[in-house]
Amino acid sequence: MADAPLEMDHVFKKFKKGEIHDSLRDLIPALTGGLLRRSRNGRLERREFWALQDVSFQVDRGEAFGIIGANGAGKSTILKLLSNIMKPTKGTVHVRGTLSALIEVSAGFHPDLTGRENIFLSGAVLGMSRETIRSKFDDIVEFSGLREFIDTPVKRYSSGMFARLGFSVAAHVDPDVLIVDEVLSVGDFVFQQKCVERMNVVLASGATVVFVSHNLRAVSDLCTRSLLLDRGRVAAIGPTEAVVKAYMSGTGVAAGPAEDQRLIISHFAVRSERGETLQFESGQKAWIDVEITAIAPCDNVAIALEVRDETHYAVFHTSTQRMGLAALSLQPNETVHCTFELDLHLAQGMFHLGTTIYRYDKGMTFDRRFPAATIFVSYNQDVRGAANLYPRVVIASRECVGEPAK
Repeated sequence: MADAPLEMDHVFKKFKKGEIHDSLRDLIPALTGGLLRRSRNGRLERREFWALQDVSFQVDRGEAFGIIGANGAGKSTILKLLSNIMKPTKGTVHVRGTLSALIEVSAGFHPDLTGRENIFLSGAVLGMSRETIRSKFDDIVEFSGLREFIDTPVKRYSSGMFARLGFSVAAHVDPDVLIVDEVLSVGDFVFQQKCVERMNVVLASGATVVFVSHNLRAVSDLCTRSLLLDRGRVAAIGPTEAVVKAYMSGTGVAAGPAEDQRLIISHFAVRSERGETLQFESGQKAWIDVEITAIAPCDNVAIALEVRDETHYAVFHTSTQRMGLAALSLQPNETVHCTFELDLHLAQGMFHLGTTIYRYDKGMTFDRRFPAATIFVSYNQDVRGAANLYPRVVIASRECVGEPAK
C-alpha cells in the first residue's frame, strides 16, 4: 500500500557497546575513527552489534499492529526509529501524518511540576498547541481519574498515576499514528480497560495503533496483525493468533527435567470445535491433543496435563492414570495419541498448558513441556481469579421507614 501511514523498509540498526574515554588523548582518536567508519554501514567494527537486521513491514490506516518478542529482541529500537528519536543505520522509515508516542509513561514530565502543568508540558512535547490542550484539558483529567491530585507535583505520583496521566495526554492528541509501549502493564484493571477502549476509539477514527507489549492477551485482543522479533530479525509476521503461537512454540516450549529419554512428546495441540486455536470463550470446550513416541521399550507410563495461570500458579492437573485409564506400554518407534477434553470454566485471562510423560510407581519423568501452549480466555463480565463460577446477582428492593437519621 503506497500511502500506508507507517512503513519500515529493509531497516538495519547497529549500536556500539559503551566505551569510557578517560582523557582527551583517548577521545580524539575515537571521534576520528568514528568519522572514518561512518560509511561502513554494512560491517561491524569492534564492540558493535546489530539491534535490528533487515526489518520490513507496513501498517495500514485504521489497523492495530502488535510487536512482540523476548527482552532484547529489538522492540524498543523499532519504536524509537518510528518516533524519530534515532535514525536507522540502513534502510528507510516512513511515517505519514501526525504521530503520538507513549514509549515511557513519564516522557515529557517534570517531577517538580504539578499534574496540571505537566499536561501542558507533555502535550506541547507531543505537538499540541496550547489552545488545543486547553480545550481538551477536562477530558484528559477525567480520563486519567486524577482530578483530586491534578495540582500535586508528579514526583509524588505512583507509577500507576504516571501511566494514567501519560496515556491520557497521548490518547487525546488525535494522531494519525499512536505508538504505545507496555502502558497496559501499569495501572489497575479498570484503567487498563479504559485504555483498550480508548485505543479502539482511535482505531475507529481511522488512525493506526502500534502496540508493543509482553502481555500477549492484550495484544491478541487489540491487534489483528503482529510482528514477532527474534534477536533483531523478523521471525514471523501475520495474523496475531498465528504469530503468538509461533512465539510460544519457539520460546515457551521447554523440556523439563527428564531422567530417561526412552519416551518423547512428539506433538501437542489445542483446538476448539472450529479447529486448532488459542482463543476461547469462558465455558467453551477445548480438546488437547498429545502424542508421545517411544525411542526404546517403556512400561507403566501416564500422560499428565496441567494448566497454570499468568503467574504460573497451578489451577488444574490430571493424567490418564488418575482418570482411571490403564498405564501405557510402548515399543520402539511406537506412537500413542491421547486427547483430553476440557470445559474451560476459567475466568478471563491468559493460561499456560503443559504436559508430562510420567511413571508413578518409580516417580520418573521421561519428558515434559511447559508451557506447550498458551491460550486466551475471554468473558463478557469482569470476573477475576482463575475459575469462572458464572455469578448471578440480585439486589433486593429497599425501604426506608421513618425519617432518615441525621
